Amino acid sequence: MSIHTEYTTYSIENTQLKGYLAWNETTDEKRPGILVFPEWWGMNEYIQKRTEQIAELGFVAMGVDMYGEGKTTDIPDQAGSLMNAVIKDKQIVKDRVQAGYNALKNHPLSDSERLGAIGYCFGGALVLNMARFGMDLKGVVSFHGSLDSFHTPAPGEIKAKILVCHGAADKMISQEAIDQFKSEMNTASANFEFISYEGALHGFSNPAADERGKKFNIPLAYNENADRESWEAMKAFFERVL
Repeated sequence: MSIHTEYTTYSIENTQLKGYLAWNETTDEKRPGILVFPEWWGMNEYIQKRTEQIAELGFVAMGVDMYGEGKTTDIPDQAGSLMNAVIKDKQIVKDRVQAGYNALKNHPLSDSERLGAIGYCFGGALVLNMARFGMDLKGVVSFHGSLDSFHTPAPGEIKAKILVCHGAADKMISQEAIDQFKSEMNTASANFEFISYEGALHGFSNPAADERGKKFNIPLAYNENADRESWEAMKAFFERVL
């Protein structure tokens, strides 16, 4: 298998966005497409690696730039500033998400009828809200993502099936938020699954979480078991829905 990677640029108003595409170039057959939304650190090497791993599973994958010009950071304060500059205006969020969606949907190797999305932390919140807004996706997967809602979906509005992979020991997501999310999904008649991984903290899928957690004194930690099990759950999920 040979994975081809390239950057693709597209613009929203005055902001140039820099997506990261990956696909198996040993075949030219159309295949399902999956968007990969990053943590608040931006589209860094970790997200590029995940995008390539998705491509290895047989999909066209695209890492989505939410900050513009491929900006990344390793510093929490800067990450928070970049994220807040985007989410303060929900229309900016929707426009940049839609632009990434369109870029993948229009890729010549994408089967535009079979699209999905995954996201990590901030990106997890984004994919859940894509589902809430009724975007035309077959399925979305959130890894240790925020459950905050940008939009309350009406019953039947959600088209995508939903998988949430959550760290049971995540100190950044309250039990109240979990209960509220589940109630919201049930009220909306959503097809969703919520998996909790025992002992897993926020950021459990990212090997860099240990170092960042210690360096900045924030409750992050990599959990090899939760990482492996959630990835397998995602694979099984997309085999069903795409």
